[in-house]
Amino acid sequence: MKDSFSGMHWMLVTPFNKDESVDSKSIKNLVNKAKQSGCVGVVALGEMGEWRRLNDAERSVVLQTVMDEANKDIHVTVGTTGSSTFVAVSQSKTAEQMGASAIMVSPPPIAKPNPDTVMDFYKRVSDAVSIPIVVQDFPQSSGVHMSPQLIADMANTIPNFKYLKLEDPPTPTKLTRIRNILGDKIGVFGGLGGAFLIDELNRGSMGAMTGFAYPEVLVKIVSLFGNENYAEATDTFNKFLPLILFENQEGINLSIRKEAIKARGLISNSIVRHPAGPIDDLLRTELFQLIEQFKPEQT
Repeated sequence: MKDSFSGMHWMLVTPFNKDESVDSKSIKNLVNKAKQSGCVGVVALGEMGEWRRLNDAERSVVLQTVMDEANKDIHVTVGTTGSSTFVAVSQSKTAEQMGASAIMVSPPPIAKPNPDTVMDFYKRVSDAVSIPIVVQDFPQSSGVHMSPQLIADMANTIPNFKYLKLEDPPTPTKLTRIRNILGDKIGVFGGLGGAFLIDELNRGSMGAMTGFAYPEVLVKIVSLFGNENYAEATDTFNKFLPLILFENQEGINLSIRKEAIKARGLISNSIVRHPAGPIDDLLRTELFQLIEQFKPEQT
């Protein structure tokens, strides 16, 4: 499925100053890096953007800064997941009013998740906006498992459901099961730091929506694959896979990612809001050794 959304969308971290206030200057750096790297879009206020740790005023600052810096040069997808359907609808309306290209929404916390409740949630969000919805399938975060059949039923019922961010491993297998039911009715993106990017592309994904600290690497892989340079795309992926996996360690991936992005000079601090914390000195040394070994900035 080829459209203007095909390619790499960089999931933006939310950078903070030393006092943990939002660092708007660094947000601008990130958006500009996405442009320079060849990303087709950025995603603000997602899991890597620490949306749960931001208040409403901070969300507005982040979103306005991203929109201003993007300046319609690239797509801006906004995470609008909320603790209730009402909040998700409200935040989705705000994102559209501020000029978002799309919204990305996970199911809200549900005491006893069931397909009918999930379907009704997305219907209400869809009815509230006119821009595309990226359904985020990330049960590790949301606690809600969506079967391929449920995703297909949603795609056939909810007009604004245009894209799926698939983060329910094994993602290649689930992608194929969804494709077998829906064909190319919706576009599917991989996430999870790009760890399964080649397999996902082989099975028909449109690209990636993820926050790997070196987006230009994933841009190159997606571009090579799209131009049918499959061997070079695979070689590039395999070369950087150790760094991708190191950065994507469960529970501390954001702390590692911010450290790598800080080392690039794109953000002033690697602060992750409490109760998360910084990586230790040994892990930092191991990260820098990997970066020096693979030299991703020379890609």
